[in-house]
This record gives sequence, structure tokens and C-alpha cells, in this order.
Amino acid sequence: MPVIAHGEGNCHVFVDSSADIRQAEEIVFNAKVQRPSVCNAAEKLLVHERLAPKFLPLIAKRLRSAGVELRCDEGALEFIPDAAPAAEADWQKEYLDLIIAIKTVRTLSEAIDHINRYGSHHSDAIVTGSKANGERFLRSVDSAAVYVNASTRFTDGYEFGLGAEIGISTQKLHARGPMGLAELTTSKFIVHGTGQTRG
Repeated sequence: MPVIAHGEGNCHVFVDSSADIRQAEEIVFNAKVQRPSVCNAAEKLLVHERLAPKFLPLIAKRLRSAGVELRCDEGALEFIPDAAPAAEADWQKEYLDLIIAIKTVRTLSEAIDHINRYGSHHSDAIVTGSKANGERFLRSVDSAAVYVNASTRFTDGYEFGLGAEIGISTQKLHARGPMGLAELTTSKFIVHGTGQTRG
């Protein structure tokens, strides 16, 4: 029997090696800080190791200016040494608060694998200057809403033109993503004939 589940939002933003740093800063900040207590807020930040030396100190300063607590893996701690170390449990947790876990990755594949393993299949984003990497991320990340160069905060029924939002489904059968009234209705086919038969 199909069940609609309004799933938790362990949402990720991956900053690729080719990302525009200023664009990435704005997207990450918006995705985490604009409204941190909702299911489409970013809870995890993955940063390609080649961009980490430039980007992590910049985004750490910006996030801390808004009171965000940073929890980092070993790679990210190298560039944000005064952050708290991330625990294994952090990668699966939906904080719904001004907390973000940060991880460095070596490749796009590693980022995709991490998101598909730990994410909640809600909303995930890549910030990239590479069309090929953006397309691969869209195809490979198994989430209800996947973004290239945009904030996860757009996952919303009203933003998607569905009217008032009822919830966001992370299931694959029948509704997935933001749900409006249409996703809670069923169909009934009514046929008026004048003697038609099928040959």
C-alpha cells in the first residue's frame, strides 16, 4: 500500500572544485541560515579538497557571524582548527538549528556516495562551474529535489507553484517532493457512452 511520508531533511550542499567562491558562499549561507529550523535547510556542507583552503575559512567566518556552530571532519579541521570535531552520528543528523557538519571530499563521486549514504533523499545541491559535473550530480543523487547552483531552501510547494504546501515526500511511490492538494487526491474515470464497443 502506498504511504506518503513527510521525511526529515538531512540536506547537503556540495561545493565543487570549479565553483565560484562568492556564489558558493551565498548559497551555503542562505541554505543554512535563512530559516534553519525547516526541513529544506542545509545540514551538511561538503567541499572539494582543492577549494577547501580558500573556501572553508571564508564560509566559516560568514556562518559564525550568524551564530552557526561548525562540526568538521579531519580535512575541514585543517582549515577551521577551532571547530568541533564531527562524530559519525553527525552525518545522519537533522539539526533543525544553527549547526552544520562540514566534510572535505576528494572527488565528485565521493560527494555523491556520501549524500546517497547519509542523506534523507530530501534536497541536495551542488555549486559548480562544470556543466558536466552538475548534470552528473542531478542524475546520481537520489533525492526528491536536486539543485545545481541554487539553495536547497527552494524545496517548497508554494515555490514550486503547487499552492499551499502539505508536506515534502521523500518516498518514490506515488508523490515525491513538495506536495500540494493534487498529491492528496485520487482519480475516478467517468465515461458516458452511446453504445461504443471496443474492437
